Amino acid sequence: MYKILIADDHPLFREAINNVIRTGFAGCETFETQDLDSALELTQQHDDLDLILLDLNMPGMNGLNGLITLRNEAPTIPVVIVSAEEDKQIVLQAITYGAVGFITKSSPREQMTEALEQILAGNVYLPSDIIRASQPESRSRRQEESQIPPELLNSLTRRQLLVLERMSKGESNKQIAYNLNIAETTVKAHVSAILRKLGVHNRIQAVLSAGNIDFNQYLKR
Repeated sequence: MYKILIADDHPLFREAINNVIRTGFAGCETFETQDLDSALELTQQHDDLDLILLDLNMPGMNGLNGLITLRNEAPTIPVVIVSAEEDKQIVLQAITYGAVGFITKSSPREQMTEALEQILAGNVYLPSDIIRASQPESRSRRQEESQIPPELLNSLTRRQLLVLERMSKGESNKQIAYNLNIAETTVKAHVSAILRKLGVHNRIQAVLSAGNIDFNQYLKR
C-alpha cells in the first residue's frame, strides 16, 4: 500500500491527517516529521515514498523555498502542500515550483480524502474555490488576465469546452467521464486535444489558464 510522509509542526494536525489517511486508505504506512531538515532526512531513508504532505510554515521552510529544496533533493517523490494559506497566488506559485497539489487545512474531511485519491491516482488537485475565486477588480480586467485568447477557445468543440470546464473545477478524468456520461478513454482523448489546441504542455497549465473563463459565454454558441 502507500507510504506517505506528513511534514507539519502541529501535532494535532498530524494526528488529524493521519486519521483521514487511515480511514480512507487502509493499510497505508505513514511517517511524521515537524521540520524541513528531518523531512529531507526521511526522504533519504525512504526513497520509495509515494507522497509527501508538506506544511508551508513549519521550521526551516522559509515559505516556498522549502518546497524548492525538497523537490531538488527528492525529485521523484510527489509533494502536496497542505497549508492554512488560502491566497490564490501562493497556490499557483506552489504548483509552478513543482507541487502536484494544494490542500487547504480548512477543507472538510471528505474533500481531503477526495484530494488524496486524485493525487495518488496520478492527477493534480487544485482547490477550485480558490482558483476560481472572484477578484475585487473589473470584469474586463479579469478577461484581460485570462491567458487563453478567445480564438483558441473558439477552436474547441462543445464537448471539449465541457471537459475543460470540469478540469478547471479540479475533477479527475474518472469524475469527468462519470459526469458527462462518456468513457474515460474518451476524456483522455479530449484532454490531449485541449492541450494541443490551447498550446499548453500539461493539465496544470490548462487549468490555471482557464481560471477566469466564463464558460457559459462559449457554450451558448
